Amino acid sequence: MSVISVPYHLDERLPAFEAPVEADETITLLLPESGHWQRMAVLYDTVADTVAKAVSEGDRPVVVSGDCTTSLGVVAGLQRAGVQPSIVWFDAHGDVHTPRSSLSGYLGGMPLRLLVGAHPEVIADLLGLAPVPEASVTLVDGRDLDPPEAEYLETAEITRCSVDELVLPDGPIYLHVDFDVIDCEELPGLLFPVPGGPSRKKVAKAIRKVLETGRVVAVGGACTWHAGHGSAAVAGPVLAPVFATEAVVEAVPEAVS
Repeated sequence: MSVISVPYHLDERLPAFEAPVEADETITLLLPESGHWQRMAVLYDTVADTVAKAVSEGDRPVVVSGDCTTSLGVVAGLQRAGVQPSIVWFDAHGDVHTPRSSLSGYLGGMPLRLLVGAHPEVIADLLGLAPVPEASVTLVDGRDLDPPEAEYLETAEITRCSVDELVLPDGPIYLHVDFDVIDCEELPGLLFPVPGGPSRKKVAKAIRKVLETGRVVAVGGACTWHAGHGSAAVAGPVLAPVFATEAVVEAVPEAVS
């Protein structure tokens, strides 16, 4: 199992990127002077090639980065390796905005919607990324939704569930974990903290349940926090099930001391 670090938030390099696990490989590039999506497409094309190579060699890559949009490169890489993944997406937010629906224009609020086929001209076409069917996607504990996101999810075929009542899609799984799914009282320094979430122990237990299917082909970790708060050390044990056949979930503390 290899850990690939992508120390970026969108197209911005994070010189003080704090990852919850030690990386085997770090991807950094000199990005072109162009629009945000074009710059990200260049970065994610390299991510996709790196993931495809790892999967083709029988590896299960773990990709950690500063936001959720890196998932576009991970899924493109799986597809390049001949894998058509379903998605299990742990996130306090929906990430199902489009460039048209987002009032803030924040690109990090769009990746899941782009993965299921919205506005392919934005970046999917640049990566050769095929849409993942909505029915092959599970959104876990997406509790902070803007009105356009809630309206979309009411009719979409995306499954929504809590960490306690996982509903998993069929087929090979891309497991994506935005650490802000954890209750913000337990995880300091989050960019977009959301109260009322599950504990770290519950999230780790749910991750182990997904892994126990034996169908997880890649893992993404979105480290959506400010540097200097110790967030990586707090979040790290949550990924323990990814690196252990028999994970000791009880070792993940219930609260930050």
